[in-house]
Amino acid sequence: MKTSIKRAPHLSSYPKYWAECFDPAPFLPMSRAEMDELGWDSCDIIIVNGDAYIDHPSFGGALIGRLLEAQGFRVGMISQPDWKTVNAFKVLGKPNLFFGISAGNMDSMINRYTADLRLRSDDAYTPNNEGGRRPDRAVTVYSQKCREAYKDVPIVIGGIEASLRRIAQYDYWSDEVRRSALIDAGADILLYGNAERAIIELATRVATGEQISDIHDMRGTAVTKKAVPEGWTVIDSSRIDWAKNIDAIPNPYAMEGVGDERCKQDANASAASAEEPVRIIPMPLQRQHELDERKTVIRIPSFEKVRNDRALYSHASRVLHLESNPQNARTLVQKHGTREVWINPPPIPLETDEMDAVFALPYARVPHPAYGGAVIPAYDMIKTSVNIMRGCFGGCTFCSITEHEGRVIQSRSEESILKEIEDIRDKVPGFTGQISDLGGPTANMYMLNCKDPQIHANCRRLSCVFPSICKNLVTDHSKTTKLYRKARSVPGIKKVAIASGLRYDLAVEDPEYIEELVTHHVGGYLKIAPEHTEEGPLNKMMKPGIASFYQFKKLFDKYSKKAGKKQYLIPYFIAAHPGCEDEDMINLAFWLKKNKYRLDQVQTFYPSPMSLATAMYYSEKNPLKKVGYKKGGVHTPRNMRQRHFQKALLRFHDAKNWPLLREEFAKMGRKELIGTGDGALVPPESPQRRKPFKKRIRR
Repeated sequence: MKTSIKRAPHLSSYPKYWAECFDPAPFLPMSRAEMDELGWDSCDIIIVNGDAYIDHPSFGGALIGRLLEAQGFRVGMISQPDWKTVNAFKVLGKPNLFFGISAGNMDSMINRYTADLRLRSDDAYTPNNEGGRRPDRAVTVYSQKCREAYKDVPIVIGGIEASLRRIAQYDYWSDEVRRSALIDAGADILLYGNAERAIIELATRVATGEQISDIHDMRGTAVTKKAVPEGWTVIDSSRIDWAKNIDAIPNPYAMEGVGDERCKQDANASAASAEEPVRIIPMPLQRQHELDERKTVIRIPSFEKVRNDRALYSHASRVLHLESNPQNARTLVQKHGTREVWINPPPIPLETDEMDAVFALPYARVPHPAYGGAVIPAYDMIKTSVNIMRGCFGGCTFCSITEHEGRVIQSRSEESILKEIEDIRDKVPGFTGQISDLGGPTANMYMLNCKDPQIHANCRRLSCVFPSICKNLVTDHSKTTKLYRKARSVPGIKKVAIASGLRYDLAVEDPEYIEELVTHHVGGYLKIAPEHTEEGPLNKMMKPGIASFYQFKKLFDKYSKKAGKKQYLIPYFIAAHPGCEDEDMINLAFWLKKNKYRLDQVQTFYPSPMSLATAMYYSEKNPLKKVGYKKGGVHTPRNMRQRHFQKALLRFHDAKNWPLLREEFAKMGRKELIGTGDGALVPPESPQRRKPFKKRIRR
């Protein structure tokens, strides 16, 4: 059955709120004094954000704030509040409509802890790189404090932390499955993904008198309900061990088995005057039924089940990811105790003119003046970069971009991007003429999408480029190449660098793009991410084989030579990824040795919430395939020493790693890896003279 192509109201189609009579604020106010200067007696919406307030479209708080301001709402900003006191959440007074709460551009746990669970001492999103300015699980803490400050004000949570915790999810830091952030935070509604559509619709509906508790039908949101409404069909996917012969599931809403004839008659009379009861269909039988997609929900295993059954956790992850295409995704429901967490389908992606309008809002493009001359590293990193698109159809299992931004590429127009380059040239203090990046989640997916909207509407692939590039994917990079050329020709621009990650298996489909990139936009080194060399871990990552790397390197070297430039590739690799055996890492180490790579920066797999690789890590099952109790096992390096060992193999040349490597090689019975020849990775331990022991005498 063909899926109908879904549209959404244009962002500009919503009526403006009465406060549009106020001019745009130089900065969204962070104090009562700033509100007074603007002539405001109150804020309609207050954003509580875990990052420093930088009025720039690369920062979610500023983008959502400016978008709401453009709709006529008075928006205040409480940035990095002291969560130990409720007074910090009262500085702007009581909002008229709701609090909007986000942990910031990063998940607060990933921001605060390394992959080895060590507390970070820095925070790039904080003035002077100061660590410790946000709490663990910031969305939950901020929500609780806002509720304490003003009990009756609705709470809306969003941003990447809430987005990746919209269902029950494995939490690496506590090593347990935690409830949906909607439940833990006690919020009224959760907005996931890029929330422009949802936040405008929500604010408009609340401003016209609707209660958030009555808003259950918005895309890109999660809410709680007491039960599935009457008249809906539930596809039951709460188990993986269905019997071979399934006739039906006993419907708990049916009145069968009532002994008294009078009760049956009463029940029939009630049914005739009301909507049909909830219909339940086992997942294996869903194709045998005609379903109204507008009133169909998929039940995934409950929080209590996935917390206690790792295979069911993997299964729930698989179902969620298969229901991620905005054109065909169905509503999901997951029971948490007596409440149902209701996850509406993902938002319809923005059209190009809508993206342009969002990026054209009156951003100051600098940090709020309250920070004085403090250095904010995250701002310094992006102040001369331009975000040209969002989304990623790569589907790498270790990455959470697709879970948050989706797989559909949303691109800005050439005119919008060039205008932002001019704004950077004219407005950024100390601009030297160099644009640090034209990119996004990836450097080379700009304007690339499915060739046929109808084919895309029916597609449930997790990746457009794995295990091979889909024949329906447009791979022509000419629009990106054209954009690069125009960006370089903007007066006052001396250099345009490309710093975003390059999908090199896609780039090789268009050699002209590689030539353009290599000739004009590489400053001697280009970072790319093969992630591994071995087929086992690469398949679990949904990454291409190493042959694609060689194909790209050949073109990179060819065009570098043609341009008369000496340039080098800097590859990135991951250690301890699910599916990665110690032998795989040893083979990777020999590959590095053979190719004379000495890596400076290496990474250990970090189980971020809701990613497919995290489901593998926790469950030791493979959600890329149908999950079963007796099959699909995935070797997972969970022991911290093994994780350290695999990471050390990426830097086998570093003498600091030699003691650990020697010890582990010996345990493996692989002492031939200790030596000086081509078949060894670390040198033998050199004999050292022992210093005579001197007994210390306290005086």
